[in-house]
Amino acid sequence: MMDLKLDILAFGAHPDDVELGCGGTIAKEISNGKKIGIIDLTRGELGTRGDVKIRDLESKNASKILGVDIRENLNFKDGFFVNDEKHQLKVIEIIRKYRPEIVLCNAIEDRHIDHPKGASLVSDSCFLSGLIKIKTTYNNKNQLHWRPKSVYHYIQWRNLSPDFLVDISGFIDTKLKSVKKYKSQFYNPGSDEPETLISKKNFLDNVINRSADLGRLINVEHAEGFNTHRIIGINSLNDIK
Repeated sequence: MMDLKLDILAFGAHPDDVELGCGGTIAKEISNGKKIGIIDLTRGELGTRGDVKIRDLESKNASKILGVDIRENLNFKDGFFVNDEKHQLKVIEIIRKYRPEIVLCNAIEDRHIDHPKGASLVSDSCFLSGLIKIKTTYNNKNQLHWRPKSVYHYIQWRNLSPDFLVDISGFIDTKLKSVKKYKSQFYNPGSDEPETLISKKNFLDNVINRSADLGRLINVEHAEGFNTHRIIGINSLNDIK
């Protein structure tokens, strides 16, 4: 049986990266009939709050809210994975397995060192995945080469200037519901775990405010921003909002 082919494959260095960075875009594209999957590079085991078992359950619950077709974890070492041949080959296997047209991945620059590392690892792997002389196997079968048409980087902690914005008006609630499934990571007045930057009471308000401010720039209620390393082409000037 042939593996599921996805329209979009979203990568995150940690569980919750994808939901926070592009959860609204994913929810919108799923509503448009797109097949979408999420790949977490690590299990977030170095996170200050929660533990691996909790975060595994949280990511499963968040996936149900978004309605993604698949979610896998590559079990790379949180904080210590690198952009080398060993890690690239694992990512290439996943890209060739699901053959996405579009890949979404971490911010090209950010506060957490794993985010730009994840961005470069996935972006480089997307290119390498298209090289026919790189051999990979899955379930003891040789894989065919595959290069996604586009790689886009969602914006995370730092307020990077986006190359384009996606209107997520009508999907901000779904995004927030998926984010809130990570109960160990965000504000919980009953928690006795150490406070972090994202567990502060106002953090989720900041998520909403950012999407509203980005939406303001294109005259919609909410938007998510992305960066890209390539020039984006359009068929007509009417394609620009």
